[in-house]
Amino acid sequence: MIMPTGRTMMKQWGPGMLDDFMLRAGLAGLAVALAAGPLGCFVVWRRMAYFGDATSHAAILGVALALGFSLSVFAGTLGVALLMALTVSTLAGRGWAMDTTLGVLAHSTLAFGLVAVSFISGVRTDLSAWLFGDILAVGWNDLWAIWGGALAVLALLVWRWDALLTSTVNEDLAHAAGLRPGRERLVLTLALALAVAVSIKVVGALLIAAMLIIPAAAARSLARSPEAMAVGAVAIGAVAALAGLLASLWLDTPAGPGIVAVASILFAGLAVLRPLRHGGG
Repeated sequence: MIMPTGRTMMKQWGPGMLDDFMLRAGLAGLAVALAAGPLGCFVVWRRMAYFGDATSHAAILGVALALGFSLSVFAGTLGVALLMALTVSTLAGRGWAMDTTLGVLAHSTLAFGLVAVSFISGVRTDLSAWLFGDILAVGWNDLWAIWGGALAVLALLVWRWDALLTSTVNEDLAHAAGLRPGRERLVLTLALALAVAVSIKVVGALLIAAMLIIPAAAARSLARSPEAMAVGAVAIGAVAALAGLLASLWLDTPAGPGIVAVASILFAGLAVLRPLRHGGG
């Protein structure tokens, strides 16, 4: 499986189309950053990293089903990701051991998805696009779906922000305030499934969790409030997306992994600067 790179796309499409596909790729990266930033904060606060992994791995099964039945990949991915997220949320509410359950579900759905894709004619060589992303091939129709999903995630989080924060800090406090923590978990579950469907074309199933966790973790070292952390996560994700795209173009590297690599560099840099800032004042 060969992942497309910036120079590869330039050779295929020519310099005249460079501005167009880079614009579409940049807008797609910004949409993922907008959705993943604030949602990733809740993933970090609630220690849901493995939950995000399980949901994103299940997306490959959604891709296989969508391709096999000639459906929209976005719809197939969203459906299976939502089913996985609801299953995990239900099992968590019933007291199942989540580390083991998530491990079994994540790897099982990924394996079934990979096996299913192998039976679909003409898809096998393109599997890397769904595993690692193919942001450079995002079309205008893809872009509408990506931005629609990203704005839906953001709207959900803005709508339930205070309730989600209260439930995250203390479920007993949430109950006392008349909130239902189970409902707030469901909101996060839906938002996570949407984020996975939005991101799979951009960074791929194997790297979605990284875009949820790394920008949020990097922003935590700078933020003094939950809202500031969410904004910081969006900013760091946006910088990573745009810088990763430029690196793909200049260095002839895959764009999806490049975006995550830049996010990791930003996280490391901020982690180094944090003790220096505290030490200085």
